[in-house]
Amino acid sequence: MNSKKPRFDKAYLATKHEQLTTLRRQLSDSVRTGTAEERTVNSESAGQAREYEDDAQRLANLELDGTLVGRDLRRLALIERALQKIEDGTYGISDESGAPIPADRLEVMPEAIYTLSEQEKRDSVDESSVGVRKR
Repeated sequence: MNSKKPRFDKAYLATKHEQLTTLRRQLSDSVRTGTAEERTVNSESAGQAREYEDDAQRLANLELDGTLVGRDLRRLALIERALQKIEDGTYGISDESGAPIPADRLEVMPEAIYTLSEQEKRDSVDESSVGVRKR
């Protein structure tokens, strides 16, 4: 049992829990919609006469939708982790270093599980692993 005084009071944690639950519902709906749209585009093009320009546009849209769905799925995982941290009494503490995550960061991104500098390092590693350069 953690004998330290909780970092946030119960009212703050209840507010964050509600925000995270709302975000989870919105993102889940978005993922379902994106997946359904992809299935619709795939089924519409099956067995029909094709225009290459239409196919190119559909492929571009599917790629964009896939990127957005992937981003939403990653964010959903963070939301689930943040909700678990509320339950565990560790909300607002970095999973990486154990350092406190500033309240300002949690206001902007309630699903944050790393400090900003830790997240930036993780993002730069992710980008370099896929060959994307920051400008």
